[in-house]
Amino acid sequence: MSDSTDNQEIENHCNSESETSLKKATEKQKVDILLKPTGNAPIMKTKKWTVDSDKPIGWIIEFVKKYLKLDSSEKLFIYVNQTFAPSPDQTVRNLYNCYCTEGKLVLHYCTTQAWG
Repeated sequence: MSDSTDNQEIENHCNSESETSLKKATEKQKVDILLKPTGNAPIMKTKKWTVDSDKPIGWIIEFVKKYLKLDSSEKLFIYVNQTFAPSPDQTVRNLYNCYCTEGKLVLHYCTTQAWG
């Protein structure tokens, strides 16, 4: 009888752990990003944004271009921590997991190449 009680306790413990990790995963579906202008880029009034972690960087580029009312022919470059330009298909979650600073992903934007 003791073995079945122990097994049930282990199952309950495992279920509660998986529920906790599932809650954390659903809670962190959004990521805080900080958008900073570089060079001659126009300044955004709102710098801190919360975005869906599954969004690609290409989506952020289009969002910033639309927010700044840039021409569709104008280029916008995004850099992570002033070091490299991520691929447009790179997800926000992946960059956040690797390069977050104080709970935020810092992205610098400019209309001309700055780094890398």
